[in-house]
Amino acid sequence: MVVVNVTEGALEGEVLDNIIGGKYYSFKGIPYAAPPIGDLRFKPPQPLKPWSGVRSALKHGPNCHQYDNLMKMVIPGSEDCLYLNVYTKDIKPSKPLPVMIFIHGGAFVSGSGDSDWYAPDFLVDKDVVLVTINYRLEILGFLCLDLEEAPGNAGMKDQVAAMRWIKKNIHNFGGDPENITIFGESAGGASVSFHLVSPMSKGLFKRAIVQSGNSNASWTTAPFYKEKARNLARLLGKDDTDDDRELLEFFKSQPIDNLINKIPNIAFFEKEKPWISLHWLIVSETQFGNNERFFTGKCTDILSNGIHEGVEVIIGHTADEALMYFSTKRPLEEIINAANNYLESFVSDEFAWNVSIPKQLEIGEKVKKYYFGNEKVTRENLGPLVRIVSMVIFMYPAVQMVKAIAAKKSKVYFYQFNCHTERNIFEKLLKLEHILPGKKSVLHADDLFYLFNTDLNEPIDKSKPSYKCIDTVSKLWTNFAKYGNPTPDDSLGDKWVPFTLEKQDYLEINEKLLSRSFPDKEEIEFWESLYRQDLPQYCAIK
Repeated sequence: MVVVNVTEGALEGEVLDNIIGGKYYSFKGIPYAAPPIGDLRFKPPQPLKPWSGVRSALKHGPNCHQYDNLMKMVIPGSEDCLYLNVYTKDIKPSKPLPVMIFIHGGAFVSGSGDSDWYAPDFLVDKDVVLVTINYRLEILGFLCLDLEEAPGNAGMKDQVAAMRWIKKNIHNFGGDPENITIFGESAGGASVSFHLVSPMSKGLFKRAIVQSGNSNASWTTAPFYKEKARNLARLLGKDDTDDDRELLEFFKSQPIDNLINKIPNIAFFEKEKPWISLHWLIVSETQFGNNERFFTGKCTDILSNGIHEGVEVIIGHTADEALMYFSTKRPLEEIINAANNYLESFVSDEFAWNVSIPKQLEIGEKVKKYYFGNEKVTRENLGPLVRIVSMVIFMYPAVQMVKAIAAKKSKVYFYQFNCHTERNIFEKLLKLEHILPGKKSVLHADDLFYLFNTDLNEPIDKSKPSYKCIDTVSKLWTNFAKYGNPTPDDSLGDKWVPFTLEKQDYLEINEKLLSRSFPDKEEIEFWESLYRQDLPQYCAIK
């Protein structure tokens, strides 16, 4: 038995075998805030009460109740889901170890920090303390009615509560509270980039890694959030009120299954796009007395205002991000038909919400011409369509965020992830091989399999190229957490140089690391020209 004392009481953990050799300490299912149940539904997280005796930390806490869009199934869970997990190779090191806090993705509607998806073996082997967290999802985490009892961003405040708990307690696990790196992928990456600007998060971490998700992407914030709440109420049979407090009481009275995986579209284009429309997202909060607000302003503010001073950052994306999304929505023939007959299909949400229909058609024509020339979209030439969606959702926002941080003279590294081995399982798992036949595609979230082991991956074979990629990627990430430099020496074969506006250096992460400059220069400049004309706030350099 391994016992650690934290602020609220004692925890019993265990020692586990690392799949790549050695052992590590594991403490699972540690509560970091009061269960957000009953009258606490939709409210910011509340302080946790102490417990008596020794609390078992051998099993994960409950997942947040959710619907998984990829697997197309309900994953049973609980509203009592505010738990975290701590893993370390050395609980009493001679010198405190760097701490890495991982924030899971899942479009703010699914996921957890559990080890079936995010096993710690690769990272703790590199002498860091790893923490993974749960936070409230979907409407439970992101309903906003502009009321003190439902101000919005509860899921983000959960993340802040977890980081505060970690800052206060991680020394008990051998971690250094003054050397914390937060990192996340997809919605987790977007979360990390919001923590870079949130006043609630300031001072809670030293470094940040943003993987495939940026706060300046339109999918991270919720337009017309009250209208969506009212539409959901109508879907559930309550169409006789626009009173926000009455809506809140109605939602609080509903069983959890009534609230999850409902689609309160308010715009036609939301169901016509070849990518997912998200509904319960981050909002700009209203002030109520002295309440803490996680975020105020616009998603593009980071491009003009910069990030917390002194924070070092890595930002990047995978090579074929959007291929995954061709499994989650409409049948392929419908997507192809829309692309050939509706120019609006090529228009990103930013334009769809903010410019006139004639202007959208003009922009759609330019995008279609740039990527397809005079060809029709068919099953045989879907590559450009995948590229458009990848650019709109992930690549363009990532490059703009990197440029904005570099413009403020903060240290930032940029990467494109292109490792392809048998660990890249999503293309086969989601039956997408026919979309880009013959290409070694690297999908959204494929990078995670080189940082974490999962129940879906084959057993580790250290003789395979995939293990070299695991070793390389985990070293890059943990070196950054330790030193603020992912390549402090020549052991990985190439140097990863910080991004500057003058040289725009970045790293292609493959079996062999490749230093490059000016990522996707011509393509990025094409999109910058579109945004600069009508929505210049989406450009880092106006």
